[in-house]
Amino acid sequence: MKESIRSLEELADYVRSSRRRTRIAVACAEDPNTIASIGKAVNDGFVEGILIGSGLKIKEVCKIEKVDSAIFRIIDIRDEMESVSESIRMVREDEADVLMKGLVGTDKFLKAVLDKEKGLLPEKAIMSYVCAVQLPRYHKLLFISDTAVLPYPDFNQKIAMINYSVAMAQRFGIEKPKVALISATEKVSDNIPHTLEYAELSKMAERGQIKNCIIDGPLDIFLACDPQASVIKGVSSSIAGDADVLIFPSLESANSFYKGLMLFAEGELAGLIQGTIKPVIVMSRSESAASKYYCIALSCLMGGER
Repeated sequence: MKESIRSLEELADYVRSSRRRTRIAVACAEDPNTIASIGKAVNDGFVEGILIGSGLKIKEVCKIEKVDSAIFRIIDIRDEMESVSESIRMVREDEADVLMKGLVGTDKFLKAVLDKEKGLLPEKAIMSYVCAVQLPRYHKLLFISDTAVLPYPDFNQKIAMINYSVAMAQRFGIEKPKVALISATEKVSDNIPHTLEYAELSKMAERGQIKNCIIDGPLDIFLACDPQASVIKGVSSSIAGDADVLIFPSLESANSFYKGLMLFAEGELAGLIQGTIKPVIVMSRSESAASKYYCIALSCLMGGER
């Protein structure tokens, strides 16, 4: 990749031009937004869609969404968990390249993904979530973690979150991503325990123990993303309002932040589960078809060579 990908539409353009067709197995595929998004990806030529669920309902939804059901391979399994199990089996056994959640609860879906014998997470691996968010008022994509999996990440989980986010940003062509460790303040304080970890993580990056990125924290959102904030506050930072990656101390803070961006700031996102043997797409059933389409494009980027 010669130039960095700076928007989600550029991401879609890149995978459309790659001439690769990624096989995506969708568990409980009766969801309208999922069918609309994967249908578009199939018609755009970079995906083969395998829809697993009630064949009758899938075809009904296809009619409503004006998607030709003949473009998909449909596997008729009406039991919810059998549908999930079959989609995971296909990915494990290389009959599909990506797993995608459809109309099934996230807790049930992830429990199956985490199954030690039949799931997709290697032993001792850390599962996390990273999303790329596009915002009209920010000059590039923001990579955010963890918005979906780790409630209160410990120190080693924070390292994994950073490494996953950096690896994703590099796939977008960002050679040395700037990672901001987000808190309510830029000051290290015993009263806010994660700020002590942030200081240690920053020092680890400085010494090369965490590679291929620049890390600073604790920082608030202004210092991470607004170049004027460093001047106004008189804070010297290697990030200087130009963050590529935001790492949050808890799922509650990250999830609330990104959902606020979606609702109030016209944000769009592409996100994936990280740590699994192959890409896993997990999105809220309320997410737009556009965001699901971008997640599909992201899975194709992360699942293959650049």
